[in-house]
Amino acid sequence: MSSLGKLVGRGLAVAGIGAAGVVGYGVYSPVYANDEVLHPPAYAWEHIGPFQKFDARAIRRGYEVYKNVCSSCHSMKFLHYRNLVGVAFTEDEAKILAADTEVEDGPNDEGEMFTRPGRLSDKFPDPYANEEAARYANNGALPPDLSCVVKAREAKEDYIFALLTGYRDPPDGVVVREGLHYNPYFTGGGIAMARALYDGGVDYDDGTPATTSQMAKDVSVFLTWASNPEHDVKKQWGSHMLMTLAVFTPFIIWFKRFRFSPYKYKRLVFRDQW
Repeated sequence: MSSLGKLVGRGLAVAGIGAAGVVGYGVYSPVYANDEVLHPPAYAWEHIGPFQKFDARAIRRGYEVYKNVCSSCHSMKFLHYRNLVGVAFTEDEAKILAADTEVEDGPNDEGEMFTRPGRLSDKFPDPYANEEAARYANNGALPPDLSCVVKAREAKEDYIFALLTGYRDPPDGVVVREGLHYNPYFTGGGIAMARALYDGGVDYDDGTPATTSQMAKDVSVFLTWASNPEHDVKKQWGSHMLMTLAVFTPFIIWFKRFRFSPYKYKRLVFRDQW
């Protein structure tokens, strides 16, 4: 066989191995657990963007949804009533919200524990006394704390909204274990939490119609803010830094070009005086 034929043969062999690798990758590509879950769509949230901020009215409505629907099972251990001041409620309104709860305090002068109205410095109350009580009340399932739940999910607020509005009947061929509810956005399709949002489930103070999608949107915004309460402050400081750079960048370029460059190209010679 000539050298040209050997070269052509080697080229065909390499091409064949490459094609086999591509086909093999397509056939034997790894399958991840998340690939079996319906991924939530990306929604156009109002706070997404470099210069966008949270909607205070949505946070206020979302708190109403959490208080009236979610707080019976889910805690928010890292949130205090004072965190609501200046965000969605005034100080007086937040004091009223805190005073509606009973907080165990003490001991008093007699060494006994007592209950008192809540204060701004108090955390949101836990629905259960301990983890065992929470599991017992929910058939062994532990409701997650919602303080940072948005950060703990890959799709963040998109996942929360899709999960809350994604309850439906299981398709043909899918069997959901007793005690679970079908939701394609939850891993495995079976979730212990039953559908919680229904039309008219909350009476909004501002008169907004409390549809299922509206309540899901509002509580998703509220939980997103709770996971990152410094969101607006960070963006505000970022915009200030950009404006500062825009002002000083021309001066820095001028200084580099006309003031510093002569020193850069000068040749300094140090002679021995001895």
